[in-house]
Amino acid sequence: MKIDHPAATDVRVEERAAVDAATFAAEIDPRATPIILRGQVAHWASVRAASDGDRAVATYLSGLGNGGRPLDVLVGGPEYRGRFFYRGDNLEGFNFHREQAPLELLLSELLRLATVPEHERHILYANAALAPEHLPGWEAANPLDLPLGGAQPRLWIGNGSQTATHYDGSTNLACVVAGQRRFTLFPPDQVGNLYVGPLDRTLAGPPASMVDPLAPDLARYPRYADALQHAMVADLGPGDALFMPAIWWHHVQAFGTLNILCNYWWAFDPTASAFNALVHALMAVRDRPAAEKAGWRAWFDHFVFDEDAARAGDHLPAPARGVLGPGSSERTERIRAYLLRVLQRH
Repeated sequence: MKIDHPAATDVRVEERAAVDAATFAAEIDPRATPIILRGQVAHWASVRAASDGDRAVATYLSGLGNGGRPLDVLVGGPEYRGRFFYRGDNLEGFNFHREQAPLELLLSELLRLATVPEHERHILYANAALAPEHLPGWEAANPLDLPLGGAQPRLWIGNGSQTATHYDGSTNLACVVAGQRRFTLFPPDQVGNLYVGPLDRTLAGPPASMVDPLAPDLARYPRYADALQHAMVADLGPGDALFMPAIWWHHVQAFGTLNILCNYWWAFDPTASAFNALVHALMAVRDRPAAEKAGWRAWFDHFVFDEDAARAGDHLPAPARGVLGPGSSERTERIRAYLLRVLQRH
């Protein structure tokens, strides 16, 4: 596939042909690195409709969205080149606004904008629309026979856009339906070279890198040059899927006048978010004296990060292990109750 837009790196993500459910469970899901599955969803009715052009796939989607809730749509002006991001040097706002729109209205507006010159075209993007709520007919018409832990499909519908470099807290399978997508990916350990933006005031959920991969300012963000040494690019067309392990950073470009992606997130419990633990550690640990921080690092290693951390309570009788017990819904509830008691007290 050829995409006439510059890539941040020439290193390509590994790829292979579509896999069956057993192969996915044995060889793909356990991976620690991304992989492209060419043609994984080429059989979908939506992908076949997209092969007949924007109007055909818009008509197809309209038939699946009857009775669905309006979508949350990001709207950006043409001057931002489709890059949804912060506005102003002090990051006091965003360069887009949000609107609620029925699927039919979004699709008709995307078709209209397709006739507008690109430099005058507004960018619309409905992101992470849960299919059962917004396109009730999607799942039955476009089934995916892979073991994804009960994950529900989410739709991403828009025109030419850029999603800032961010991470997902869960494993992700991203499937292109219409248009082309380019993912520029960085391993989790590159967090220090990506110049992460505000943690508590984000664009759309997880924190994002401040660097624009299409025009990186290396004078302002010099360590980004090191991140590029570890970057990989995945170019996807209709029917292709990209598997991404949790916490991999990715910048996403959507090309074309009607671009559609369906993704699945799984293997993630939002009530036990490691990110929330990180933010709490900023308050509880980061600003302690160096000697204390070294001590708490030993605690974190022993109870969390060491290979045998799950056995740190084995010297205790099983009924007395409490929050040190093996992972379970009961332990999660016990930890949640303990934290609520402590935080409410202080």
